Amino acid sequence: MQESVTHDRAAQSEETVVAALRAALGADIVALPAEFAGRKHADWSRTPSADPIALIRPRTTEQVATALKICFEHRRAVVTQGGLTGLAGGACMLGGEVALSMERMSGIESIDPVSATMTVLAGTPLQTVQEAADDAGFMFPLDLGARGSCTIGGNLATNAGGNRVIRYGMMREQVLDLEAVLPDGSVIGGLRKMIKNNTGYDLRNLLIGSEGTLAVITRAVLRLRHKPRAVSTAWCGLPNYEAVTTLLRQAQERLPAGVSAFEVMWPGYYDFVLQRLPELRAPLEGRHAYYVLLESSGADPESQAAAFEAFLGDMLETEVIADAALATSEADAAAFWAIRDAPGEYPRLIPGRVSFDVSFSITDVGNAADRCEERLRAHWPNATILIYGHLGDGNLHIVVQEPDWPPTTAPEVQKVVYGVTGEMGGSVSAEHGIGVKKLGVLALSRSPAELAAMRAVKAALDPRNILNPGKLLPP
Repeated sequence: MQESVTHDRAAQSEETVVAALRAALGADIVALPAEFAGRKHADWSRTPSADPIALIRPRTTEQVATALKICFEHRRAVVTQGGLTGLAGGACMLGGEVALSMERMSGIESIDPVSATMTVLAGTPLQTVQEAADDAGFMFPLDLGARGSCTIGGNLATNAGGNRVIRYGMMREQVLDLEAVLPDGSVIGGLRKMIKNNTGYDLRNLLIGSEGTLAVITRAVLRLRHKPRAVSTAWCGLPNYEAVTTLLRQAQERLPAGVSAFEVMWPGYYDFVLQRLPELRAPLEGRHAYYVLLESSGADPESQAAAFEAFLGDMLETEVIADAALATSEADAAAFWAIRDAPGEYPRLIPGRVSFDVSFSITDVGNAADRCEERLRAHWPNATILIYGHLGDGNLHIVVQEPDWPPTTAPEVQKVVYGVTGEMGGSVSAEHGIGVKKLGVLALSRSPAELAAMRAVKAALDPRNILNPGKLLPP
């Protein structure tokens, strides 16, 4: 009887908050389950997702504020959703929440060529921002494989990384200011365009990477960068990990334009994608212990090409590099990048995979990869193990799969890789956040004092715990 009464009260509470939302915002903004039946609510992480009790699709910050104020008053949980390209389950529904989709809050509001900034709505796709920056004579450096679907708000909420972090930094470094709505409906942020702003706590950086648990980001002022006029790209084969780190250090010191990408691939990954994707061609003959995709972007095409080629020659002569292929056209460079971007084919090539996005100090990456592979092989000798990463920022991707293994195997695989990550002082999440998938291992990378401080911030800004509850912070 008590269980039935509790269920009835919960149902009444859901009906009450949905009715209040519809009355305040209208049926055009607040849709009922029957009206959005069949809509996808899960992200790319393959985490199961419940259906929301209502779907809010606001067009303005004021509508976001009204929705949150009502949900705050009714103590109803809200999950903000962008492009649903996340890999940690951070945008998935646990049950009983309202979904707040930012899809209608999309568009570029202004471009300031003098300040080199762009002001955009949070639901704007990353690719739209990239193309608008290009049309204005600039570039927006953040780049991800999901560029056509992921949104700026989601990139901010997860502090997205990508291929150019080594030169331009994470998403955090691409933003000057934010507008956001707190759980009680208060709007914060001034959309300022200056780099220097030492006026107390940096709320912008507090919200970036908070995975929708502290506020709903509605607008952002993005930093634009000058477009490189020359891009030099090479595919290198190297004999050992010491050579890989030597190449990175030498490239950063000696290339006039610096390093814009430094992607490292272990042989298992390289062989796997070339065997499974016949459209890819091997840039080099023979096999190597490591493969590096090296890119340098600068302003002077003539001098850069000469300096880049001379640098590769020196690295070959000193046997840091065993062999190298220099891209002589955009098509060559695209062919090199196609090998590195092959993970986009994983759903077809390697179903049932267990994937990791971890990071270590650059010095430790090689050792960490070796430990992980050795321990994984001890348990699953026939497993497919793919290792690659953005070495310039210590980010290592590990993908493990064995045909026909039971679903119960995944936690055991995770125990191995996260065990190595914890014992070597690495991070259990380099790029994709914590969401729900990594709640159980966050303590491997965060101390009890740090977790307590994070919980204190959450309690201060969201005292009723309505924003994305059950994500990011372990109970």
